[in-house]
Amino acid sequence: MDSPHGAAVKAEDFGLKGPRGWAFRGIGLDAAPGSLIAVEGPSGSGRTCLLLALTGRMKPTEGHAEIGRHRLPKKMAAVRRIAALGPVPGVNDLDQSLTVAEQLREGALLQRHYGAPIRSLFRSRAERRATAAARIDAALDAAGLDLATLPKGERTTVRDLERLEAVRLSVAIALLGSPQLLALDDLDIKLSDTERTEVWALLRSIAARGITVLAVCSEAPADAVVLRTGPKEDGAGAGRDADAEADAKAEAEPAAKAEAEPAVEKDSGAKKDAETGPATATATESDADDTGNDDNDDDTKGADDALAEAGRA
Repeated sequence: MDSPHGAAVKAEDFGLKGPRGWAFRGIGLDAAPGSLIAVEGPSGSGRTCLLLALTGRMKPTEGHAEIGRHRLPKKMAAVRRIAALGPVPGVNDLDQSLTVAEQLREGALLQRHYGAPIRSLFRSRAERRATAAARIDAALDAAGLDLATLPKGERTTVRDLERLEAVRLSVAIALLGSPQLLALDDLDIKLSDTERTEVWALLRSIAARGITVLAVCSEAPADAVVLRTGPKEDGAGAGRDADAEADAKAEAEPAAKAEAEPAVEKDSGAKKDAETGPATATATESDADDTGNDDNDDDTKGADDALAEAGRA
């Protein structure tokens, strides 16, 4: 797995309004590349919508943000290419019926068809398999997941994974595409205090590799760049309406699943020889999106289009 330079994350008066109110509003942030950023706040305070907006999956209503050299909301497609999603419930859930190996092969298939450079298509099958195997080994190592320690090794079904193991698997899949920004949601849900400590140690190690990490949590560690969501005294707080956040997410999720599922079905015949490596799914749009076509695509489809790749992250 490559270790790219992380993306700086900046935001000014960043906000997103749903059908029933503001999911979040007035967000300001200035984090250097390779930072560990914690989005802290109670459930329903707009944390997930903020995470998806900062990764180019939801279109903000006001203000702007910059992820690396790409400005939101204009360059949403470009941001999606450099920002990968780790576990985000309801957006890119692992398939509970698959084994770990099958989940990795599915990720490899998506990476091959949507994230790999065109020149890779001219490599021999043996070379592609060897490259994919090396990348998955590196990604699993970075995520701290040893398949040999699982009950049935790589044949362990996803539903049989412990919560911490599932988080590591999702992180490994996201890391295969060498993202500049890794985003994770509900990081501390269903984890013991010891497991939370392990997860934060994992994210620090990833940030130390140069990848910027953005994690949603209930309580941030002391060494993180903290971005808090929740109501403010002046009534203009970020994410004060849980219904507004739910509405905004509901608008985007069907589009993500509708586009992601056919992608796997379309290439199901190729799964037999797919490389065993996970994917981040950040490069499905053409480079033309960065030259002005983003305005047309993103302005007309809004949040639905913004989350189109979330299922492949």
